[in-house]
Amino acid sequence: MEKPIEELRRIVMRAQDKWTETGLPRVSMVRAEACADQVYQPMLHLVLQGTKTLSIGEELSRYTAGSYFLVPVDVPATGQIHADEQDQPYLAVSLTLEVDVIASLLMDEGKTPRAPQNTCFQGVHAPPEMIDAWLRMMRIMDRPHEASVLAPMIEREILFRALQGPLGGILRAVARPDGRMTQIRRVTQWIREHYTEPFRVEPLALMSDMSVAAFYRHFKSVTAMTPIQYQKRLRLLRARWLLLFDTLDATSIAYTVGYESASQFNREYARLFGLPPARDAARFRPPAPARELTATP
Repeated sequence: MEKPIEELRRIVMRAQDKWTETGLPRVSMVRAEACADQVYQPMLHLVLQGTKTLSIGEELSRYTAGSYFLVPVDVPATGQIHADEQDQPYLAVSLTLEVDVIASLLMDEGKTPRAPQNTCFQGVHAPPEMIDAWLRMMRIMDRPHEASVLAPMIEREILFRALQGPLGGILRAVARPDGRMTQIRRVTQWIREHYTEPFRVEPLALMSDMSVAAFYRHFKSVTAMTPIQYQKRLRLLRARWLLLFDTLDATSIAYTVGYESASQFNREYARLFGLPPARDAARFRPPAPARELTATP
């Protein structure tokens, strides 16, 4: 008899791209051969096959099949994917966190919110009940009449299982309107919208209603980065995307993403990705066609 996680893998193998919308609200499936550097939005991510390693700020986390992790705020991350066996892609399902749904669950639960006991981005084993709920969610992907009624209920069930697990404190913090997590999320959204602009930390601390010292401490506990490191990571991820998919040269890209010094951009880019911008881009771009030489008399 096919195990629930095996059936989930078979369903997700239908995905055509790295992140594929399912038609179900906030639910995506992931099929990938390589890990794309990206900004992760608040989500619950369940690994079905393969191993993912993510570098988020100063934290390096490894997630294996059957484990899940939470992303409580927008975070820029780099990473790698490792196949369990040759020619087997990385498979996962992802649920974007909706604060109102979590808050509704907390009201029904009636418990006093607890402070998070686990670090953000930690991977934990998914209980059978959560995997079973995910399977029922993915089974109704092609049944719109059923999905309109059942998907919201199954979403609540998945989140309920997470609330009861080791990462429940983090999920509770996401939904607290006056909590530190919400205040930091407000700041990360502002930095994402203004990542090319210089900023001072004092106004960000004021935005989060904290002292500068408290803001630094809470920002780093949530994102594993300082505000300046967070901005730099956003700039560098955007720069890499432009290098691969645009025609701008490295110097132009440096200024486009907010750097005032091309040499500083080159140093920080190489520190994060292992190669200077031009050499890194050359690994992914097809070589230029050879020019035909014509003999002259």
